[in-house]
Amino acid sequence: MACFIVPAAEAIVTTVVTKAAEKKESKAEVKTGFASKLKYLNNMLWGGSALLAFEHIWHGEVVPFFPFLTNAIDPVSRAEMLHEMATAGVSMAVIVTAVWAVGAAVASAIEKRTADEKQEA
Repeated sequence: MACFIVPAAEAIVTTVVTKAAEKKESKAEVKTGFASKLKYLNNMLWGGSALLAFEHIWHGEVVPFFPFLTNAIDPVSRAEMLHEMATAGVSMAVIVTAVWAVGAAVASAIEKRTADEKQEA
């Protein structure tokens, strides 16, 4: 129904944070690479949201006229839609963010180990 809205909202927030981090890193002499890692999360969220939105359009749950979501028309369906957003949408966003966090942590550990090995040599 509307579960793609939650990851899309997180993608909007990560886009703003990424832009701010890029500005901060461009001014700093030492680059931490956080903005580049955050871009991966951003791409995962936007891509997943786009695929989910396409799937919902394909099944007729999103329409090109107001209120755009077929379940937003009557109150009973609206409550069901909000429940799906709170359960499925939030869980998808949390899982994607957790997978990204593990990947970013592994990448940082590898970068640190590589830097330590270069200093020893």
